[in-house]
Amino acid sequence: MSKIFVDACFGKETPYTPVWMMRQAGRYLKEYMEVRKQAGNFLNLCHNPKLAAEVTLQPVDIVGVDAAILFSDILVVPNEMGMKLDFLSGEGPVFEKPIKNQADLDALLGGEEAANKLTYVYDTIKILREALDKRGDEKALIGFTGAPWTLATYMIEGEGTKTYNICKKMMYSNPELLHSILKKVTEVVKLYMQKQIEAGVDVVQIFDSWAAAIEPSKYDEFSWKYMVEIAEYLKAKYPHIPVIMFPKSIPAFIPQVYGNFDVFGVDWSTPMAYAKEHLGDRYVLQGNMEPCRLYSKEATSFCVESLQKTMGGKRHIFNLGHGILPDVPVENAIHFVKECHRVSKK
Repeated sequence: MSKIFVDACFGKETPYTPVWMMRQAGRYLKEYMEVRKQAGNFLNLCHNPKLAAEVTLQPVDIVGVDAAILFSDILVVPNEMGMKLDFLSGEGPVFEKPIKNQADLDALLGGEEAANKLTYVYDTIKILREALDKRGDEKALIGFTGAPWTLATYMIEGEGTKTYNICKKMMYSNPELLHSILKKVTEVVKLYMQKQIEAGVDVVQIFDSWAAAIEPSKYDEFSWKYMVEIAEYLKAKYPHIPVIMFPKSIPAFIPQVYGNFDVFGVDWSTPMAYAKEHLGDRYVLQGNMEPCRLYSKEATSFCVESLQKTMGGKRHIFNLGHGILPDVPVENAIHFVKECHRVSKK
């Protein structure tokens, strides 16, 4: 059965331009908060396939998006490599013992050993695959991972950071160690994505949330080439599965983008016309409404119409230029989806 979202990822003609939102399963939905309360905490929710599947489907049913994105977290990967992870209230994710040297890295699981421990993610996907197939409504299921660089920042810093000074100190003073970390994570991520595809996802997205922490001249060396390696590995095995790349806030690098993937996610700080000029003939473009426009229906409609005018309804997927924020009114999210469908209906 042909899915509109998958067709759009391959640049095929579709009856309208599909839309989904990053972080669409989340705190802006009261239904999500109720399930999360049931789970006890965020990590428990990620580890509970039945509940994770339930929150994955909520935005499909409530908001009307064209694709469900697997509910999980990028940090389950380093967690299952052997790094103890906690989500502390008001602080976010914290790793008990960050990587400081080669011995710390050597102590972590790699490859199949780590990827095989993420069974709860694959079980969630199997539940979702069955549920979506039963509905027969052509909604696609997106799997995802963090890019090796983004994962490495947490593994080295031990938590979220505004300065990235510990991992950037390593970048310039001990690049060999940083590359060793990135290589090990890349091998796990390849297999993790492979197992997500085998469990039943239709599309995969690689998030490089902290791409902007790297200066443009170093971006390919320390992030993009590893993302491309993952994409190449997946496209060689599964040419029918679209791969989406989303590096956040790297407009200076856009003219240098290369690789065997299908969709380039454009963040809100990059003008869509600029992305189209440099990449539109090679990749389908996804994005890129500023998430805060969702606070105003008028600002949302204006942006959706502008994006439609720029892209002309071709080789495009509507999305936000980053994740939806927790205090956005649900009716405004619904309005965004309806507007995307309205302006692009052929």
